[in-house]
Amino acid sequence: MTARDVAVYRSKRVIDMYLYVDETRDPMALPEDLLKRFGRPVEVMRFKLAANRSLARVDAKLVLEAIATQGFYLQLPPTLEERSRVES
Repeated sequence: MTARDVAVYRSKRVIDMYLYVDETRDPMALPEDLLKRFGRPVEVMRFKLAANRSLARVDAKLVLEAIATQGFYLQLPPTLEERSRVES
């Protein structure tokens, strides 16, 4: 899988929820149901994502596959179990 320039957006509705999309894609053109849940996207960064890049909470390969197949990757907030592991 090749590298891709991505834009990352945070949700105004849900803390720690993020959307990764190809930087050329308008996030407001994403599925209506997704935007209802996510709220209006707020851009937080842009970068080149490669499969071997290290991301904090998700495997970069999964993000790239999701963008290629469905047009976006939705990163959900960490579960209570995941939060307690990080805080320990």
